Amino acid sequence: GQVLYSNTEQASVYLTRSSPVSLYQSVQYSSRTIYLCWHYLTDAVREGRNQYEKAFGVSSKDLFQALYRSDEEMVKFMQLMNSIWNICGKDVVTAFDLSPFKVICDLGGCSGALAKQCTSAYPECTVTIFDLPKVVSTSREHFVMEANQRISFHEGDFFKDPLPEADLYILAGIIHDWTDERSIELLSKVYKACKPGGAVLLVEALLYEDGSGPVTAQLYSLNMLVQTEGRERTAAQYAALLAAAGFRKIQHRLTGKIYDAVLGLKET
Repeated sequence: GQVLYSNTEQASVYLTRSSPVSLYQSVQYSSRTIYLCWHYLTDAVREGRNQYEKAFGVSSKDLFQALYRSDEEMVKFMQLMNSIWNICGKDVVTAFDLSPFKVICDLGGCSGALAKQCTSAYPECTVTIFDLPKVVSTSREHFVMEANQRISFHEGDFFKDPLPEADLYILAGIIHDWTDERSIELLSKVYKACKPGGAVLLVEALLYEDGSGPVTAQLYSLNMLVQTEGRERTAAQYAALLAAAGFRKIQHRLTGKIYDAVLGLKET
């Protein structure tokens, strides 16, 4: 008799290219880029730094020049981020009630997937995506094509250029790329630009306070070692960075999924 094979329901949802929440691009990026850095995990642990030079022959002095070393690599990375926030974005933007914050700036907002989750969860808000010029032009071309009146773009490098004024700054998967020192530098800049009564929302995979898990966050932390300057942190460690930058009344919410949320306020 004839034997028929078909995808399971989960495979159809997450592994087919045509699905709106496909992880196809994410799997490809993990295999073809991230895994090449993991070949040098031993060196990364011994040296305490990322492995771009061995894996790809490019200098890692400027993290995003290494990460975006070709247009093709940049688009692949953007597709990775797009699939992450398509799937996990709603949980993190609704972990706290963000409705009081009408003007939102998504720093390193990349493909705009998280911005779309915000405008869908909070009908009153507008979101400005702040990112590098070539990321912005690619987003406009490939990701935020429909005339979305509530999402706009601002080009710049958040370490070098002035930040637009906003009620809320979202930094999703940003702080884990950097050292404590650079993180405080960036968060202090956010604090200065933030309107009084405004806030910052960090979206990250939180480690347990004793560092014993979750295993996903531990693996991400190892990935930060082989791929960036940063690491994953506990809620208390993020709170310390936010406090050093001037934010107060810092609280965190666990979503029960991969990514969690930390909110810090700028007092009026």
